[in-house]
Amino acid sequence: MALALERDGTPRGPLRITTLAYGARTVLEPVLPGFLLRYPDVSLELNVEDRPIDIVAEGFDAGIRFGESVERDMISVRAGPDLRTVVVATPGYFRNRPAPASPADLERHDCIGYRLPGSGALLAWEFERDGRQIRLRPSGRLVLNEIGLSLAAIRGGAGLGYMLEDAVAEDLAAGRLVQVLPEWYPPFPGCHLYYPHRQASPALRALADRLRWPRRPASETERGNDAGGWAGRSGASVPSPAAR
Repeated sequence: MALALERDGTPRGPLRITTLAYGARTVLEPVLPGFLLRYPDVSLELNVEDRPIDIVAEGFDAGIRFGESVERDMISVRAGPDLRTVVVATPGYFRNRPAPASPADLERHDCIGYRLPGSGALLAWEFERDGRQIRLRPSGRLVLNEIGLSLAAIRGGAGLGYMLEDAVAEDLAAGRLVQVLPEWYPPFPGCHLYYPHRQASPALRALADRLRWPRRPASETERGNDAGGWAGRSGASVPSPAAR
């Protein structure tokens, strides 16, 4: 665990952070190079996985998860906008079958399931409208445990999929996918940085300040010579709904 060695308040020392893959790409990737440029005495170890993690038991200074899954006794800093999960399919999928008019209708469709890391349970599809909440695990002929494959299957017309909206926004705008049940998707809290100690080290406080949403523009020091290039080189983000 990082220690508060910085008697003068200067951020320095190691930080161990665990994050879901979506948080790594959308929250940390855009700011980490600049953060390390600004604070040369800080070192960072980043653990990326979607399974639930006890950050205290596993020796992490902080974690990044969706706000709904952060324990109440943790200090939580909002690090991203609210999100929505949506059900989508290709237009061709509906060529010979009607679109579902309610969540119950999903049982008559091929729904692409997602096997959760850690627990091995199937991800529940969650809906809410006019105060009514529904959680179901619709049946289908395909179950996957990798979000990129799930998205490829949806795009290929294999069935209906349950995805974070920003993962399929371009497909929806281009007409490659269509969204069903549009009234059933309320927003939920996006990524939050969380940690257990109110006496956080200056290094952790500096990181929390940099990640706080809405995010401030990067300083000249943080921009550096190549800080903006890391995100582009690491590949496209495929958000997962699994960590909700």
